[in-house]
Amino acid sequence: MLETPALQRNATLPAPLDTRYQVETPEGIDLPLRPAGLMPRAIAFAIDLGIRGLVLGLFFLVLAFFGELGIGLGSILLFVVSWWYMVLFEVLNQGRSPGKQIMGLRVVQDDGRPIGWSASLIRNLLRFVDMLPFGYTFGAISCLQHPAFKRLGDLAAGTLVVYREQPVKRPALPMAAPIRTPFTLSLQEQRAVLGFAERQAELSQARVNELAAILAAPLNVQVPHAVAELNGVARGLLGPT
Repeated sequence: MLETPALQRNATLPAPLDTRYQVETPEGIDLPLRPAGLMPRAIAFAIDLGIRGLVLGLFFLVLAFFGELGIGLGSILLFVVSWWYMVLFEVLNQGRSPGKQIMGLRVVQDDGRPIGWSASLIRNLLRFVDMLPFGYTFGAISCLQHPAFKRLGDLAAGTLVVYREQPVKRPALPMAAPIRTPFTLSLQEQRAVLGFAERQAELSQARVNELAAILAAPLNVQVPHAVAELNGVARGLLGPT
């Protein structure tokens, strides 16, 4: 079978770049994730580094009054904060250290599941490799080269740093008494009424009246009171809120 020139060109094209990471859950549901790039991850790490430094500094000031006992306790504290700060937050706080939480990021497994103890330990123990030879050089190179912005610790642990999806909030509807239409509205009509009510605050009064007049006829709404009645229908469609 001969290939057309267009098919030949398409066959040589590289895979398109995308900021989405698609995974399929065991239930067969496609779960789109947005991998976080190098810059937001670096800022989150800097925030966490500052928090750790502040905590350690405050404790060291107190432990300095305890002589050799304070030195021993300080060494233990330094180990715990340095190696377990990230692990505890990632596992116990849905993959979010304070820095990641501020930047709207979280760590998950490659398949979208919450990160576990072993994966978190691996990615954080290998952080010292990402820091080589200085200033996170290996980690930065790995992030920039990988399509999902993974550093070496992520590759070994099978983890991914992604943006947290924020819940979408519907715009507030104008105040009106809920109205039930005497007939069933089609899905397209319901969307039109809800869109009209939700966008009112963005439109001029003349435009609001114009749209209300257009919607009034198919919905058997009186034109002089179309705006108020359509708002009531929109309230009735959403039910109690």
